Amino acid sequence: EVQLVESGGGLVQPGGSLRLSCAASGFPFSSYAMSWIRQAPGKGLEWVASINSYDTTYYADSVKGRATISRDNAKNTLYLQLNSLKTEDTAMYYCAKPPVTYHVIMSGGGYSDRGQGTQVTVSS
Repeated sequence: EVQLVESGGGLVQPGGSLRLSCAASGFPFSSYAMSWIRQAPGKGLEWVASINSYDTTYYADSVKGRATISRDNAKNTLYLQLNSLKTEDTAMYYCAKPPVTYHVIMSGGGYSDRGQGTQVTVSS
């Protein structure tokens, strides 16, 4: 059974930083590209960043230069470092897995699995 468990969210002031983690199990993590997506209140799912199995990274324009996606295959863990946070970054953040290996998805949908999410709130 695929399990994705996010952690690391919280309340942070504008300009602050957070590091999100996603513990993965139930599938060969190192063989899959992985993504972070988010959903702000009242809005649809938005793609944030992806990383393929060769550690090539991809970012949405909205977070480019402020976010770093990474993975530790030995720990089956995906990370998202968010810096210079803005109020518009407030959302539930999910890690997401595509339906097939090596497939990089750069959209809010098309994933076979995602976690329960971790809330990021940016407010003064």
